Amino acid sequence: MIATHNAGKLKEISALLLPYGVKCISAGSLGLPEPAETGTTFVQNAMLKARAATEASGLPALADDSGLSVAALDGRPGVYTADWAERQWFEGSPGRDWYMAMGKVEGMLQAKGPDVLRDAWFSCVLALAWPDGESAVYEGRVDGALTWPPRGEMGFGYDPVFVPAGRNQTFAEIAPEEKHTISHRADAFAKLVAEQFGG
Repeated sequence: MIATHNAGKLKEISALLLPYGVKCISAGSLGLPEPAETGTTFVQNAMLKARAATEASGLPALADDSGLSVAALDGRPGVYTADWAERQWFEGSPGRDWYMAMGKVEGMLQAKGPDVLRDAWFSCVLALAWPDGESAVYEGRVDGALTWPPRGEMGFGYDPVFVPAGRNQTFAEIAPEEKHTISHRADAFAKLVAEQFGG
């Protein structure tokens, strides 16, 4: 089971596991509650989500905690990446507004002046938890730079403003099949596959 309620993450993780004959169901589809992400690191939050899902379902659970870090913002939003997208009650219906989140990052960069460095990276931590209490953690990263305005329709989250190193397209302009070969999630998955599937 994938310990997520995020349709974009479920789609990416399912695609990455498909070659290994792993059929994915989400915690959301099973009606499991989302645990509060109270950790201060990606590792803590990923493990928290994986353990909560396996304890609630009795099934092995894979959780992902990932986010965007911006060098000029001292690594923010980092572990609070999704929080920056949360709409407040007074802003209308609650939920996540990724364009607002991208604008918040861009506004903070622009406030630092025209010469600000736009270096950024995506991190991904995958946590596997089994009902017997065993667990494992795999970490991945992809470096790049931020651009503005957002470009592309194929990604989710901050993908439309992130250009991976060595490319000129944002993650949201790169076909999902190609993104799966270079992303932070792909990096973490390569480590998981090497250990869990023998390569």
